Amino acid sequence: MTRIKYLVLASVLFLGACVYGSADLGGGKYTQATAITGQGGTYKIGNPYKIMGKWYYPKEDYNYSEIGMASWYGDDFHARTTANGEMFDMNSLTAAHRTLPLPSIVRVTNLENGRSLVLRVNDRGPYAKGRIIDVSKRASQLLGFHTQGTTKVRVEIMAKESKALKAALLGEELPAGEQTPVSTSQQPVVDNNGISYPKGSYFVQVGSYSLQSGAQNVVAQLGVIGNANIYYVSVNGQNYYRVRVGPFANETEAAVALSKVQNNGIYDAKIVTD
Repeated sequence: MTRIKYLVLASVLFLGACVYGSADLGGGKYTQATAITGQGGTYKIGNPYKIMGKWYYPKEDYNYSEIGMASWYGDDFHARTTANGEMFDMNSLTAAHRTLPLPSIVRVTNLENGRSLVLRVNDRGPYAKGRIIDVSKRASQLLGFHTQGTTKVRVEIMAKESKALKAALLGEELPAGEQTPVSTSQQPVVDNNGISYPKGSYFVQVGSYSLQSGAQNVVAQLGVIGNANIYYVSVNGQNYYRVRVGPFANETEAAVALSKVQNNGIYDAKIVTD
């Protein structure tokens, strides 16, 4: 059940209530890549829709910036399907917005304490008066308003990252002017496979396989993504064949590729750097 359908069935009192929960769980390293990646979702804008007598009109708006109230949602929606087909994880860095494309990348700044966080919008909502974004439980903790339930925020779309994510999910190429070339000013690395790339490059490591044929099958599966290579390594006398996609100049580009890989059903892929 999508969040919109669930909210239609929920009471107006529930929508208007503030949500309270446990104290902040503590720190942790959260990068832009954490926000960008998702599993199983599709890109969609959606048709106009009506909630509690009000119409909403989803659209692509790469100039979007708004100040308003943020709230958060967690246990009641955990593991439910989001509006774009992902599984909502209250511990991931995601958010719900009423009209932005799904998914989009936004920067949310808590105007009460100055904390800022990059989130991936993959759901619809909130619909309580005055609220402009509903963030995951973990995002509310990192932004510092989990206990109080709501806070005043600025929400700004990150246009470049959102366009790159759209292109990745739709299998499209970004316009040449919006691509970030891999830098050649750094000292190149030539690994034992004879493949050269700039030092400090990012890769998506898809998996490590004991049989070369297994690695080849995965490369064939990733043919639609492109730039997948097999890297031969020996660990404690055991031979392995690593499949990597890349290189990429920065973590944002690698994260977009990771999203592609995961949407091909390989959910345990990860970003690595050399």
